[in-house]
Amino acid sequence: MSEKHPLQLQESPAQPPNELNAPRLKNPAQVAGGLPAIQMSMRHALGEMGVARSLSTLLAVNQEGGFDCPGCAWPDPSDRSAFEFCENGAKAVAEEATRARVGPEFFAANSIEELSGWSDYDLGKAGRLTHPMIRLPGATHYIPIDWADAIHRVSVALNEISHPNAAAFYTSGRTSNEAAFLYQLFVRKFGTNNLPDCSNMCHESSGKGLSAVIGIGKGTVSLEDFERTSAIFVFGQNPGTNHPRMLTALQKAKKSGATIVTVNPLAEAGLMRFKHPQKPQDLLGSGTALTDLFLQVRLNGDVAVMKGIAKWLLEFESESGSNRSGIDHEFIAAKTTGFSEFVSDIQSTTWSEIEASSGLTSDQLRQAAHVFATSPSVIVCWAMGLTQHENGVANIQSAVNLLLLGGHFGRAGAGACPVRGHSNVQGDRTMGIWEAPSQTFLDALGREFDFQPPQEHGLAVVPAIQAMHSGDVEVFFCLGGNFLSAAPDTETTAQALRRCSMTVQVSTKLNRSHLVTGETAIILPCLGRTELDEQSSGPQFVTVENSMGIVHSSRGRLKPASELLKSEPEIVARLARGTLGDHDEINWEEMVDNYDVIRDRIARVVGGHHDYNVRVRQPNGFVLPNVVREGGFGTPDGLARFTVHPIPAHRLESGQLLMMTIRSHDQYNTTIYGKDDRYRGVYGGRRVVLMSRQDIQERGLSPLAMVRINSHHEGVTRTVSGFRVVEYDIPTGCVATYFPEANPLVPINQYAAISLTPASKSVVVTVEHQV
Repeated sequence: MSEKHPLQLQESPAQPPNELNAPRLKNPAQVAGGLPAIQMSMRHALGEMGVARSLSTLLAVNQEGGFDCPGCAWPDPSDRSAFEFCENGAKAVAEEATRARVGPEFFAANSIEELSGWSDYDLGKAGRLTHPMIRLPGATHYIPIDWADAIHRVSVALNEISHPNAAAFYTSGRTSNEAAFLYQLFVRKFGTNNLPDCSNMCHESSGKGLSAVIGIGKGTVSLEDFERTSAIFVFGQNPGTNHPRMLTALQKAKKSGATIVTVNPLAEAGLMRFKHPQKPQDLLGSGTALTDLFLQVRLNGDVAVMKGIAKWLLEFESESGSNRSGIDHEFIAAKTTGFSEFVSDIQSTTWSEIEASSGLTSDQLRQAAHVFATSPSVIVCWAMGLTQHENGVANIQSAVNLLLLGGHFGRAGAGACPVRGHSNVQGDRTMGIWEAPSQTFLDALGREFDFQPPQEHGLAVVPAIQAMHSGDVEVFFCLGGNFLSAAPDTETTAQALRRCSMTVQVSTKLNRSHLVTGETAIILPCLGRTELDEQSSGPQFVTVENSMGIVHSSRGRLKPASELLKSEPEIVARLARGTLGDHDEINWEEMVDNYDVIRDRIARVVGGHHDYNVRVRQPNGFVLPNVVREGGFGTPDGLARFTVHPIPAHRLESGQLLMMTIRSHDQYNTTIYGKDDRYRGVYGGRRVVLMSRQDIQERGLSPLAMVRINSHHEGVTRTVSGFRVVEYDIPTGCVATYFPEANPLVPINQYAAISLTPASKSVVVTVEHQV
């Protein structure tokens, strides 16, 4: 660490405070949605917005001429209802459109030290940020600063660093296409590719894994495919909490005759049974049973599951001929490579290996293989349960292996479906928010704006944290998000942020990243999705890309929470002008005056966006090209690749367990809506560890006992305290905890090969009684 930027003498704690009371426990829910979903949606909406504001705002969510939900990235159906939002979508909108405000008076009354003692829930509930604020070196409070001074200070800090690579520019997935494009343009004009983003922490394994074997880093299915498919295999995903509108698609699939196989350590309510909140017959009845076959896999046993299914398919072929095995040899011969090596690997893998890793029996996997073999079309879905392991990329490519076996690409009702989180995380990457941009993109950007973009790849999230920690990155700029709480190894991340000369947060609401900062910290308040964006040429709209590659518009309607709020494109443009100076030839002001100008520039740089301004104004927007959906593969030779991956080895010592971090039903990413997890039956507390009865008894513990959890990696022990034991139906040897409370246990140096995604679902821990 350089002497220029010493550690602060008084450091705000990086973790939320312990909870004083034990949670209340009930039986886990057996069904998702229904009347409770309606009641909770309305409770949050009315509590934050009031009656009139709730009605006008919720009726505009995901509607033509309205705004895109700031929550998940699930696509909108063509036959939208008047209430095109889910429970957690209503909570996300209510959080943003709240009437509560956080202004200078709030910061004057509350020191950073005092705010550090608040829970993440209480910080979020404080309200919308209304003024630019600055925390000066050594200060105990934030104070107001005007926009011109704030932008000037950030520009000076950037221009004073020794090299452009001594700055890093983070992006949250909710950033619009227009803001993301301007942001990456500014960063590359500044001279670096240091563009870490939230994709690095979630679906980077999907992008890297898919790109290498099918030639595109995105999913290959459309929403309509869910109504045409014969079978859906869901791996490592909890859509009832994380993507609730997906349940409607699964319900439609079931009613069209599809079979659903769920592979997950927890029997999540949203995958078992669903009551559609907008259908009276569902509310009165028992709802729709979704999962036909539930495979309760051990943590990170998915490669073993997929190898077991493949092994049975090969066995079926030897028993009865290829016409009943589900293996499409014609497709394999014409469109793939590596099949013989894949078969040899499967045949050499023993059932004892498969059963030990997966925690499942050969017979259970035979049932799954039978579904696969008898289904003319198969979709495989997944989320963080596959990506956040050291073998995350291998998990994704193993899923592709299964699909390739059956020829389930380029046909109706079949393909790969990575289900993204943030509403525009996929669009941000398309717009160039990436530390490792393609040469094609850089060349197109350079031609359009007449400059030479930096060629050296930049820093993803984990390397950026390590670079801040070592003093190699001195200025850290965040366009949205709550970086401290989202990142792994909370204490290490906090030390890294404290070692920066300046940290800057573009935010809508208060969060813990505003409390653990560099020497100087600046908060720049921005407009939210729900709010009217008025520029000199008139009201503007922005665009986003959903999980299935559809680009559409989003137009806020509400009066901004403060007249001082700026849009993200305007903030970026002001920063670019201030940092690059008046001699910079890009007309940043023109692009912000009218976002159509930004979209015209995007159309000439980013493939698939021709006639952007015309097509995005069409109903439902437009669909980006997808080579796999269209029947081909984007690899250099046009062939998809079978790959060979070993079953991961978890060498647990006596007393050790494997931990995964998960969301509660009352949160979205790091935003905490409440302290209840209705679907899992945990009320009034978040510092809990879900454990099997056997593991609890073997450690001499009891339900609700207070425990200390220690993680162990490469000789380093990390510890959290004040957690309560919750007996739960989870495989023995596995435990689950909520993030961000358990993020301090996730090692900074444990991440997926190739993608560098933190291994938040493969953390080796011990659990011990805390007196």
